[in-house]
Amino acid sequence: MSELRWNPQLREWVIVAAHRQDRTYKPPAEYCPLCPTLPGAFPTEVPAENYEIAVFENKFPSLSQPPPPLEVEGSALYQTAPAEGVCEVVLYSPNHKSSLAEEPVQQIRNLIEVWTDRYLELGMKPGIQYVFIFENKGDAVGVTLSHPHGQIYAFPFIPPTAERELQAALEHQTATGKCLYCDILAEEREDKVRIVAENEEFTAFVPFFARYPYEVHIYARRHLQSLADLTPEERDGLAAVLKDILVKYDLLFGFPLPYIMALHQAPPKGDYPHYHFHIEFYPLNRTAEKLKYLAGVESGAGTFITDMSPEDQAARLRGGQNEK
Repeated sequence: MSELRWNPQLREWVIVAAHRQDRTYKPPAEYCPLCPTLPGAFPTEVPAENYEIAVFENKFPSLSQPPPPLEVEGSALYQTAPAEGVCEVVLYSPNHKSSLAEEPVQQIRNLIEVWTDRYLELGMKPGIQYVFIFENKGDAVGVTLSHPHGQIYAFPFIPPTAERELQAALEHQTATGKCLYCDILAEEREDKVRIVAENEEFTAFVPFFARYPYEVHIYARRHLQSLADLTPEERDGLAAVLKDILVKYDLLFGFPLPYIMALHQAPPKGDYPHYHFHIEFYPLNRTAEKLKYLAGVESGAGTFITDMSPEDQAARLRGGQNEK
């Protein structure tokens, strides 16, 4: 079963994908489905003895083309729709024990090329309205396969977070004539205290309004809307800043830091000159032993409470010292 159900309270779609209960869950390393298939060994989802970066459709997709038929008939209030779309897996490395932080800058640069290719190709498909590229890393985030990988969801709608950002950016431009994200970046660069890393092309900072512990946003210095707009030099710069931030994360507590990485870019169809490409990281560790849980106020009211100032978070990330 896989279908979309409309939440009339929040005016957003929910994906019901009951078949995903049976997906592969934390197999032993020798049975990892994302490793290369070696002669005489366990056959994986990659029918090759080696690869640099691999992309394939998720074996347990939440969205698919063509979508399965609806199993529940909706009503005027409880609308349903086909779960149309594409879910892909992106393998960062054939090395099961690696991570994106451990890969060289050139491999991250290659990954940016892959992301761009998938954004463009998936975005051209009929019925696709948004291409969301992301990574879930670590047990704290609920990862079921430890091999270094990310995912891509091609949605039949613009998801709520992207929709809210697009609307806020449009309203800011209408009111001020300027880009909301360019203004945020200018203020962060003027304050300096929350900047963690930067080069000529990108700036990484803990935002003034950070919700998660050690949350980092990476903004393009030039006003652009998506990966497809990046110049070769900007792709180099993005790879370098990503590597810098990922290494700082792993140095922070002395272990690979769990996080969610989300690429925020304009929808692939339509014209969105008011939007601005950026990447957001949401770690969950507020200390080496304590996690940030989305409890009553966050989950029930939608308002985040942070236990540490963004300025302190940025200082600790810049220092790269172990925090207990």
